[in-house]
Amino acid sequence: MAERVHITTAIFYCNAPPHVGSAYEALAADAFARSRRRRLGRANVSFLTGTDEHGDKIRRAAQAEGVPPREFTDRTSAVFRRAWDGLNVAYDYFVRTTDPEHEKFVQQMLERSHARGDIYFKDYEGLYCIGCERFYTEKELLPGGICPSHNRPVERISEGNYFLRIDKYRAQVLEHIQRNPDFIRPERYRNEALNMLAEPLGDLCISRPKSRLEWGIELPFDHNYVTYVWYDAFWAYVSAPASRDPNFISEVFATTEHFIGKDILKTHAVYWPPMLLSAGLPLFRHLDVHGWVNFGGQRMSKSSGNVADPVSYEAAFGPDVLRYFLLREVVYGLDGDFSEQRLIERYNADLANDLGNFTSRVLSMAARYFGGELTCDPVLEGEPDDAALADVMSGLEERVDAQVQELAFNRGLEAIWQALDVANKYIVQTAPFTLAKDQAKLPRVAQILANLTESLRVVAAALEPFMPVTSRRILDLLQVDETAAAAPYGRGLKQGHKVKPATPLFPRIDRKAG
Repeated sequence: MAERVHITTAIFYCNAPPHVGSAYEALAADAFARSRRRRLGRANVSFLTGTDEHGDKIRRAAQAEGVPPREFTDRTSAVFRRAWDGLNVAYDYFVRTTDPEHEKFVQQMLERSHARGDIYFKDYEGLYCIGCERFYTEKELLPGGICPSHNRPVERISEGNYFLRIDKYRAQVLEHIQRNPDFIRPERYRNEALNMLAEPLGDLCISRPKSRLEWGIELPFDHNYVTYVWYDAFWAYVSAPASRDPNFISEVFATTEHFIGKDILKTHAVYWPPMLLSAGLPLFRHLDVHGWVNFGGQRMSKSSGNVADPVSYEAAFGPDVLRYFLLREVVYGLDGDFSEQRLIERYNADLANDLGNFTSRVLSMAARYFGGELTCDPVLEGEPDDAALADVMSGLEERVDAQVQELAFNRGLEAIWQALDVANKYIVQTAPFTLAKDQAKLPRVAQILANLTESLRVVAAALEPFMPVTSRRILDLLQVDETAAAAPYGRGLKQGHKVKPATPLFPRIDRKAG
């Protein structure tokens, strides 16, 4: 059986529009998915994202705008979908937790756990944060009963609810993490999860009484209650593909790569695995945890108000610029800082100068000296400079892919830019613009340009997971189809191939950030 992989972002809570921080997760997962498709084939990779639409926080946000929750989530979910489409996030599934197939699937999972005796009812009093939509223990809170995520007081709530026995599965989950060192990555988050699971767990409250909250999925065994929003949202990773593919759970789900932020590590490392095991499902392959994208040193979040609209950057700077900046600038797993000024600096130095100028110079020389036609094949050896160029370009995409599989998106891009640096130096070292002044040296100029156009093809192909629009533009200028784009260095562009004239890819920005 061919290797499969299922990739998910977190299911984004749609109480407010997306920001650059949430876009980072979608773009990282998209780059991972694109890289896997290039290796495994599109049919063997599925990529899922979507919106989490139930719960008290949604109800209150809708009330604040004077509209019903469904109308509010219809509008906000559409904003997320347009944003991801505008950023060229190539998902296969966009799941809404209000989708009928999702609601039906959640009820089926509840029935499974209930039938196994893993769900029980009890009266409960606890400390509840509306922002997190979860109960806290006193030791989890800051002094004064303050929620550590939202920095505001929790509420004391007393009511009867249904609970899922998650401590029943704690030892099994703990053993799985210990036996699979890369189950949670990077390693720092694995260690955090092990600490969380080191002591007995309180069982998970998975319901809310309709007397307090009706906006949710009704429990199939008690019509007076709805499902807790976190229990509901997890199943979005599974519901749509499982509803459409009867073999998804048995053959695909165990290959899942969950991309999430560090703020929801506990829910995914402590709650989600017992939920799966209780319902008789396998565990996933990896939990891929990223840090926060900060804005001026502070976490970018909806509640703080320091959000930056990702689509506005796409409109202002052009396709792929925000993607490039975030994936190059932020080390996956660590916090990063976003600023428009830094984005402009990266744009000018890396995109306008390195990539844009290289593309323009190669295509302009090809047009000027040979009418855009290659008059010889690129070579792997030849002169020492030719061999050095071939050495760095050969296997570039494989080296980049290896970095992506380890979530080192920045290192993958660094490898491409190192190859670009060699190619730009190759132009200086071989000086084709000087050689072309001597008619007798045109055959050497032809060889140099064949090597350069082939290098540009390899760079464009390697860029596709990170900068899909730019990659397509360069390959179009080279008049290369998908088959030729995927060829090893030296086997793509051949004698007689014609390329298009140069067009500016990244016009330089000569202004300060506004």
